[in-house]
Amino acid sequence: MTKQETLKLQAPFELSYDYKRSSGPIMSKFFEALSKKKILGTKNASGKVFVPAAEFDPNTNEALTEFVEVESTGIIESWSWVANPKPHHLIQSAFAFVLIKFNGADTSMLHMVSECAESDLAKGVKVKPVWSSDPKEMILDIKYFVLEK
Repeated sequence: MTKQETLKLQAPFELSYDYKRSSGPIMSKFFEALSKKKILGTKNASGKVFVPAAEFDPNTNEALTEFVEVESTGIIESWSWVANPKPHHLIQSAFAFVLIKFNGADTSMLHMVSECAESDLAKGVKVKPVWSSDPKEMILDIKYFVLEK
């Protein structure tokens, strides 16, 4: 082989996604409200309130454009206890993933409950949010929920 035959063509290459993902008009408004310590849902024609806000009614396909503010407190509908969090978990002490039905909503939202024991959890237990001190218009503007006393 000649020296010319062994030369390799090389060029620098960096894979990147140089764009910001849009949450769309409904979820953007939901996330913006979270940054202001408010929880918004969307209401369908029959009055059912979806939290988190939904773009469409899953049963009728109706476009949902009417926003309603619900209370930031709610009740536990279901939970799964995490006794030994893994490094990828956002909370590094025992916590629960929970479905929370907010006062004024007809559906439940998934989040986390912390600062309690597994034995404290039950269907119907009241919870309230612990808000982030550095809101970024995202779901983690609620750090987690705690039991309401």
